[in-house]
Amino acid sequence: MLNGTRELVLLGAGHAHLQVLARLARQRGTDSRVTLVTPCPSLTYSGMVPGYVAGRYTLQDCQIPLAPLIRAAGARWIQARCEGIDTAACSVRLSDGIEPLRYDLLSVDTGAVLERSQLEAALPGASEHALLVRPIERFARLWPRVAERAGERPLSVAVIGAGAAGIELVCAAQQRLPGSRFTLVTGGVEVADGYPAALQARVLKILQQRHIAVVRAACTGVAAGRITLAGGASLACDVPVVAIGTHAPAWLAGSGLALDAAGHVLVNAFQQSSSHANVFAAGDVASRVDHPHGKSGVYAVRAGPALATNLAAALAEQPLQAYRPPRRTLNLLSCGTGYAIASWGPLSLGGRWVWRWKDTIDRRFVQRYGTQAR
Repeated sequence: MLNGTRELVLLGAGHAHLQVLARLARQRGTDSRVTLVTPCPSLTYSGMVPGYVAGRYTLQDCQIPLAPLIRAAGARWIQARCEGIDTAACSVRLSDGIEPLRYDLLSVDTGAVLERSQLEAALPGASEHALLVRPIERFARLWPRVAERAGERPLSVAVIGAGAAGIELVCAAQQRLPGSRFTLVTGGVEVADGYPAALQARVLKILQQRHIAVVRAACTGVAAGRITLAGGASLACDVPVVAIGTHAPAWLAGSGLALDAAGHVLVNAFQQSSSHANVFAAGDVASRVDHPHGKSGVYAVRAGPALATNLAAALAEQPLQAYRPPRRTLNLLSCGTGYAIASWGPLSLGGRWVWRWKDTIDRRFVQRYGTQAR
């Protein structure tokens, strides 16, 4: 605390923190100093990245500039990455030789990551030879190079991971790179594993119609020009794209915060750390103790207003408000430009109208946070 001013540090610029900044912009007047720590000047909205891959959107269409929102919120920006949290000293260690940043209140929303050590243990060679979906900003910068290569000759593209991200990306890439060959490597499970059977059937039909091969095996390694599969088989591949499940940031391990088995911050009904009352977290970096749920942007967006409310209450030393995540969420799965599948519980519907619906929702989200601070 500096001269009686409380220090609120927002670590990361994920979906939930966008809403925290937007609330601060609407309700200026706090006595606290707010600092946002993130390495990128904009948020690349993951929901629109498949459309970018397909050629529907420009990269600018998918990005929310942070500077206008930071200014409107009366906050300051430190361009750096987190390298550790010291809960005993209430400080955050930053990259690039920047002095540790003290906090009275800390909120963590750094989003999904692929940790190199864990990735290499699971997929040796992936860090060197594969195109990784995370960090998404890097993926978005590198994708145009793939499109340029495909303009010179047809490519063999293998997407490793058959969850929502893998399905959306392989469909988008197939649309953007006509003439190339595409394979979806599931990891030994069914495509869209964990989703209702009706949605799985729709996805499999689309993959078949678009001549996208499905390999129901685990990838065990990535090398130049090929990937290896469980059992010793290999698959020729010019562009391996890794879209597997993400990890908790490695720097959380020494933080002193209570973590789940996978290393994510355990939070209670207030999105507050179960071990440290002055730390909050939301998005993929957090796990609810009372209501566990999947890691997806839908839950991160839904948690944003609750996080903003409770950070404001904590700063004012007022009671916090419990937030219950929805039991079911609406999922909109794009299958390339022009077709998408909507699912709600066991129900699913597909069509061009679903894609138009998703396009409208995504554009409005980006426009809302990209323009409301101006």
